[in-house]
Amino acid sequence: MPARSRALIGFLFAIALGCTSPAAVSQAVPKVPRVGVLYMGMEDNSLGFERGMRELGYAPGQNVVLEYRYAEGRPDRLPGLAAQLVSAKVDVILAAGPGPLAAARQATATIPIVTVSGSDPVQEGWAKTLARPAGMVTGLLVTFPELEQKRLEIMKEMLPGASRIAIVIAPLELPDGGSDVSRDINAAAKTLGLQLHSLPVRSVADLDGLGEALHQRRSQAVFTVETTFVVANRRRIAEIAAQQGIPVIGEFTPFGAGEVLIAYGADINDLLRRAAKHVDRILKGAQPGDLPVERPTKFDLTVNRRVARGLGITIPQSIFLRADHIIE
Repeated sequence: MPARSRALIGFLFAIALGCTSPAAVSQAVPKVPRVGVLYMGMEDNSLGFERGMRELGYAPGQNVVLEYRYAEGRPDRLPGLAAQLVSAKVDVILAAGPGPLAAARQATATIPIVTVSGSDPVQEGWAKTLARPAGMVTGLLVTFPELEQKRLEIMKEMLPGASRIAIVIAPLELPDGGSDVSRDINAAAKTLGLQLHSLPVRSVADLDGLGEALHQRRSQAVFTVETTFVVANRRRIAEIAAQQGIPVIGEFTPFGAGEVLIAYGADINDLLRRAAKHVDRILKGAQPGDLPVERPTKFDLTVNRRVARGLGITIPQSIFLRADHIIE
C-alpha cells in the first residue's frame, strides 16, 4: 500500500478513536473574518462598500461575514448598534459618517475602525497626521475647506441674484462648535459677494423655528453643513425652506437629494468602495494607524429639475452640462 494511503487511513482512524482533538481539526479550517458595517442611513447606502469587497475577492456569506447595522436616520440608535457589533466580535468596523465613527470609537478601543468621515481628522481627534494616523482609526475624508468654496460657487452660478444665504449648521457635532468651518465658509463667501448668516440647530426642536428664522433674515437660499444631524434631517430642512420659497444647496447626493435643488460633493459610493481596500489590508494584518487617511478624488453634481420648477428657478445650461445626475 502506498505511503500516502497508509497515512490517510491512519489519520481517519485516529479521528474515529478520538485521538485527534477537535481543536486540532478546527485549526485546519481557516477563520472567516467578520466585518461590522455601521451606517447612519438605510440599506441602499451600503452598495459601494459591498461592491468594493467583491472586487477584492470577498463573497459575503462565504469567505467574509458582513454584520450590517443601520440607524435609519436616527442618531440616538448609533451607540446601541455599535455595541452590538462589538458583542458580535467583529474583526474591523466600517463607520460610515461622523455619527457612526463617534459611536464606534466610544464602543471600542481595541477593534480597528475604517471610516468615511470628516474633513480634519487631526482636529477631530482620530488621527495624529493624515500620512500616519497612529491610532485605531483610518479611512477616507468626505470633505475639505476647498469643497465648501466650490459649492458656494456653484450656488452663485445657479442663483446669480441671491446674496443673503442661511448656513444651517449643527455646532454640537463640530470641533470648537463649528467656528473653523464657519470661518472657512465666510471667507469663501466674501470673495463671491455673499452675505451669510448662521442658523445653528442643536435638536429637532430648533427645526421648528427654522422657517421663521429664514423669513426674518430674508434668506434667499439655504446652505447646509452636512454633519450627522443635518443629513438625518435634510429632507425636513428642504421642506421648511420650500415653504419660504427658497432652495437648499446640499452636499451628499445619496441622502435626501430628491428634496434639494443642488447637491455637490464627494461620491460617497466611490469612497465606500475605496474603504474596502483599507478593510482588506487590516484583515490581512495591517495596523490602522499605519494606513494613510485619503481624500476624495471623485465628486458628483446632482441637479433637481422638479425642485427648480416648484420654486420657479431656471437652471443655467452651464450647470446642466456639468451635472452628473439630473432629477426630473
